[in-house]
Amino acid sequence: MSLSVVALILFGGAASAAAPATGKGGPGSCRDSKLLFCEDFERQPLGGASSLAWGIDTRHGTLTIDHEPHQGRVLRVHTEGNGYAFLKVQDFAAPGNSFYGRLRVRVKAFPTAPDWAHYTLVETTGSGSAEVVRPLGGQYVPPLGKDLWGVGADGGPTGDWTNWRESAPSVAGRWLCVEWRQEAPKNRISVWIDGVAKPDLTVSTTDHGGNPVDFVLPRVDTIKIGWQLYQGGPKPDHFDLTYDDIALSTSRIGC
Repeated sequence: MSLSVVALILFGGAASAAAPATGKGGPGSCRDSKLLFCEDFERQPLGGASSLAWGIDTRHGTLTIDHEPHQGRVLRVHTEGNGYAFLKVQDFAAPGNSFYGRLRVRVKAFPTAPDWAHYTLVETTGSGSAEVVRPLGGQYVPPLGKDLWGVGADGGPTGDWTNWRESAPSVAGRWLCVEWRQEAPKNRISVWIDGVAKPDLTVSTTDHGGNPVDFVLPRVDTIKIGWQLYQGGPKPDHFDLTYDDIALSTSRIGC
């Protein structure tokens, strides 16, 4: 459950490779005062999730703190049907409205029905733009018989879209380290999975999966991390995820 840090990356510059994990007490851990937000759940009591540092948003879902061998304390996310359950970081403010996020997640199973089932793991919202931004989500694509990661948005002029890519399959049953970057000047979102850049998933002002209008990031003040499925009658009929090592920063944190 370790966190690591990479040297500060200037917005607009090339991203460097993530440094090796350094341990909970090292740079980039929840003891690092430079982070904008950090939660490794080690100080959370077991049982129903609750914290003064973050809120909870659920419908037909639960958040629970549990202990896992070799991993320590983790956040369990459980939803029924097309319910949702999110840890919610509120009153968030990043300098210049640009920031990096990272998390570790394990999804027990992704949907195999209905066709085009759409899911979200991370959602960011705020003022200044009507867009609801989903830097980490995906969709079940029936012609391919696969679940694929994709950056998405909804509620704004670009419409409801998920820019999924066949080069980024959603993998169930194992831990993944996912990082993303929201870069306000170019309205750009970039994604890394297990430290590897996924340029096919990048979206920006004019290069995205929605209507042919500009995509504009909101001034982010709320970040939700968990699970939501939007269609009824999914298979499986419930979803279980495990989260750990959630962090937000002005520089890339690394895996």
